[in-house]
Amino acid sequence: MTAKRLGVGMIGAGFVGQFHIRSWVGVRHADILGVNSRTRQSAEEGAALARDLGVGEAKAYDSVTEMVADPAIDALWICAPNFTRLEIMEEIVAAVEAGKGELIGVACEKPLGRNVAEARKMLELVERVGLLDGYLENQLFSPAVVRGKAILWQRGAALTGAPFLARAAEEHSGPHMPWFWEGTLQGGGVLNDMMCHSVEVARFLLTPPGAPRNVLTPQKITAQTSCLKWQQPEYADQLASSSDGKLDYRNRPSEDYARTVVEFRDTDGNLRIVEATTSWCYVGAGLRLSMELLGPEYSLAVNSLDAGPRIFFSRQVQGDTGEDLVEKQNAEMGLMPIVSDEEAEYGYTGENRHMVAAFLAGERPDENFADGVAVAELLMSAYMSAEEEKTIDFPPESLDEFVPAVARGEWNPGKGES
Repeated sequence: MTAKRLGVGMIGAGFVGQFHIRSWVGVRHADILGVNSRTRQSAEEGAALARDLGVGEAKAYDSVTEMVADPAIDALWICAPNFTRLEIMEEIVAAVEAGKGELIGVACEKPLGRNVAEARKMLELVERVGLLDGYLENQLFSPAVVRGKAILWQRGAALTGAPFLARAAEEHSGPHMPWFWEGTLQGGGVLNDMMCHSVEVARFLLTPPGAPRNVLTPQKITAQTSCLKWQQPEYADQLASSSDGKLDYRNRPSEDYARTVVEFRDTDGNLRIVEATTSWCYVGAGLRLSMELLGPEYSLAVNSLDAGPRIFFSRQVQGDTGEDLVEKQNAEMGLMPIVSDEEAEYGYTGENRHMVAAFLAGERPDENFADGVAVAELLMSAYMSAEEEKTIDFPPESLDEFVPAVARGEWNPGKGES
């Protein structure tokens, strides 16, 4: 199949789906033509947003199969919740195999699966019907990451040697929707929710430009998880109240803090280390992304809250709460940073440009479902390490069948269980 413009259907019009739709103002040669969501109202709102932004004459669809069957739609973006993604992929494949429509490709948000088995099944399904596949890991396409990596490898690494240590952290005060907090639905806690970003962007920074990602081979993993804040009675009660009693962090928490060290070897046997930290315990201006890359005679440092202008509001300036300055905003007064274009700064615009260009060229995107499987393998190994409280060799036994205790609803550090 060839196309001069890519017709795109969005599956999921919630928080991340709307991020993608807003990012489309910086994407060329593609139009958002359809939106499907778990409710008709959500789909209508997502389609209206696309039309209002002028990024496509989108309309709401009642099913994924309807979008597959529409000849104007060439590719689908899966932005629905974690616990729905495999079912959605199965519906896409069933529709294609039944001859109800044709597609060029499918792109899927992170994580690709809630565990290794789900991630592998996603890859198997997309390969079965011969579709191009893109893994939507936005932080790899952040302008600061892309440009910073290019300069360090071109100048620092070329003269003094390859980088050997990458650090990445993502921190905020907690997810937007109740299902994110539920281990059984989301697949875990903050480790599964956000460390998928951190381990992959760190692995990307350590990978030589243009080289396949498998030039770095995981060797050992050491991880720790805990529920530092949200199992405390006051905060557990807050979650219960805000979710109409659905969230019970006194008895069934998910981890709100995770730390992982991954030891890699490159093709020459040199040690390369990734340090990743994530938490739902950070109370600051809002979402904070930080990355570092260290080599023999150079370093790179990125902090999302350092970008752009800053403003100050005195205590006399009081208004409604919101997120007009930065995602996960925690205050409306004091000294506040402004992330002027979150969709671009966080990498959504860059990743969608890349996916569209690859699909139109008939090429597999640089970040694809195989990378999503690799990330799932690292995350599940980290859960194993944390549960066993020891460093483990990679790949550990039974990795494909492993489901973390938190995803089974059986993890409760407050009662001495791990």
